[in-house]
Amino acid sequence: MTSLIDVAAWRSSQRRELLNQRTALDKETLSRWQFAMDQRLERGFPFTITPGAVIAICWPHRNEYDLRALAARWRSAGATIALPVVMEKAAPLVFRAWDTDTVMAAGPQGIPHPEDGPALIPNVVLAPAVGYDLQGYRLGYGGGYFDRTLAALADKGQRPLTIATAYEMCKLDSVYPQPHDVPMDYVLNEAGLYRRDQDRLVPIDPD
Repeated sequence: MTSLIDVAAWRSSQRRELLNQRTALDKETLSRWQFAMDQRLERGFPFTITPGAVIAICWPHRNEYDLRALAARWRSAGATIALPVVMEKAAPLVFRAWDTDTVMAAGPQGIPHPEDGPALIPNVVLAPAVGYDLQGYRLGYGGGYFDRTLAALADKGQRPLTIATAYEMCKLDSVYPQPHDVPMDYVLNEAGLYRRDQDRLVPIDPD
């Protein structure tokens, strides 16, 4: 990996391969992994649900980990659940409140998002990853929206706690992070919960 062109081509190839593998997962496997990840977050999440907390999740897409059931429980505990909205290409995301009564609109690739509402600043962002590496960097869909958003929030002193969600099969030795890539604070998969410590992922035991 000696040039940006090589890295871009490699990342594109890995993204395509990992998405194909994830899309091919059967319902039984997805259900089993979903349960394991729910349990890990509920028993050992690295954030506290408090009234007024704003927790950003993503609408599940192409067999991503589905956080909607947990979000309902967090909402019952007093948190506000937010979904990202793509306002314009190559711009930071906006987060809007979401619950089961929210009027939704179709965003890019048909992914639903709240049609209207004020912009919220999340305390916690759970960001799906196509892949992730041992240094805590995520490989996204290629648009750079989450990296751009987190950088913009950090510039304002509002960077949230970040947790990448993926499956263990999506783990890579490195995603060859570029200067614009923002490392995650934690990574969650069906096999464990990991904290980024001194540029490496370290497993933490939720029990």
